[in-house]
Amino acid sequence: MTRLLFLIAFSFIFQWNTFSQEKINNYKYIVVPNQYDFQKTQDQYQLNSLTKFLFNKYGYTAYLENDDFPNDLGANNCLALKAITRVIKGGFLVSKIQIDLVDCKNRVVASSQVGKSKEKNRKKAYQETVRAAFITYQFFDYKYNGNAIKTEENTVVEIPEVKEAKEEEEEEEEKVIETINSSEEKVEESVKQELVGIVEAKAEIVTSAADNKYLLYAQPIDNGFQIVDTEPKKVMILLDSGTPNMFIVKGKDAVVYKKDGSWIYAENSGKNLKLSVLNLKF
Repeated sequence: MTRLLFLIAFSFIFQWNTFSQEKINNYKYIVVPNQYDFQKTQDQYQLNSLTKFLFNKYGYTAYLENDDFPNDLGANNCLALKAITRVIKGGFLVSKIQIDLVDCKNRVVASSQVGKSKEKNRKKAYQETVRAAFITYQFFDYKYNGNAIKTEENTVVEIPEVKEAKEEEEEEEEKVIETINSSEEKVEESVKQELVGIVEAKAEIVTSAADNKYLLYAQPIDNGFQIVDTEPKKVMILLDSGTPNMFIVKGKDAVVYKKDGSWIYAENSGKNLKLSVLNLKF
């Protein structure tokens, strides 16, 4: 029953993420507020600058509200989604945070998974939950498609003086990295290790099996496929799930599904989500 619930939830999240990603691609920028509702001061615990940093590192174009905006965003705020980070109540001694992306008419376009942390230190707990929540957007293959929503005249953001500041943005990112590295959590220099850390829902990004030239072949069997290597030796059994390009791994709390032309192995141990890219031939 636990495995069935996991597979149903995984399938739902996969389809929802695909839908949300397509909607996010309609927007050119992400704007991060200087202060969230639960914060007492601007950029308290460095959450706002951390959120901007994460979006920029994973292919988005993000600004804080007090940054200099590019000309088109200054004239049309509907080119951007606003990243609203909010605290989720409930759970004894557990900090929970969710990041919503909201359009210029306050409609939620996408919501992240709920990031959790049992860390007692408030600053460290909030930073861990932000990274955990951001994993939702980290794995989107974001690419602006040019279909920005047109704004009405009364939604135009008036900016007294707008200028392009690519070099200043890069300097700001370097300052953010230095600040984060000096914080109590002692963030790793490796961006990959730093940004994927979680407490209960920690996801481990595994080196692609394709990089190691570990070639696998799918051999049809009743109700699925037998996966073998080049010896050939049986590696796993994939069972039909009823969803196109998604299979249940027999004997494991895991699935294999196709995304962006690659086959992904996803295994949930109850504490960690392990993701691997398979060099799989059908």
